[in-house]
Amino acid sequence: QVQLVESGGGLVQTGGSLKLSCAASGSIFRLTAMGWYRQAPGSERELVATITRGGTTNYADSVKGRFTISRTANTVYLQMNILKPEDTAVYYCAGLIGPMTSYWGQGTQVTVSS
Repeated sequence: QVQLVESGGGLVQTGGSLKLSCAASGSIFRLTAMGWYRQAPGSERELVATITRGGTTNYADSVKGRFTISRTANTVYLQMNILKPEDTAVYYCAGLIGPMTSYWGQGTQVTVSS
C-alpha cells in the first residue's frame, strides 16, 4: 500500500503562483512514476503532469511552460506559475505502478480568481 498526502492548495489571483506538495509513504519503492491530476466541477479528472522514477516528465499541453513537476525520494511537487482561472480544480496526487495500478491522495483545492 501507498499513502499520499497533498498540501499547498489555496486561493490565488490570476497570474499568481502556488506550489503543491505530495508526501508519499508506505511501499513507495513499488512506484514507477508519480504525478498530478486535476478535476474541475462537471469535468472528468485529467492529467496535469507526471514524473518517472528516472526523472522523465510529461505535461498536459495546457500547462506546458507554466507548471513544473519535480520529486525527491518520497515527495512530489508541482510548481504552478502564471495561473489562470481555468486552472481552478481539485488537484490529486497519484502514485503509479505501471499502467494499471494507481494510488490517490485526498485532493487539494486550487482556486484562481479572475
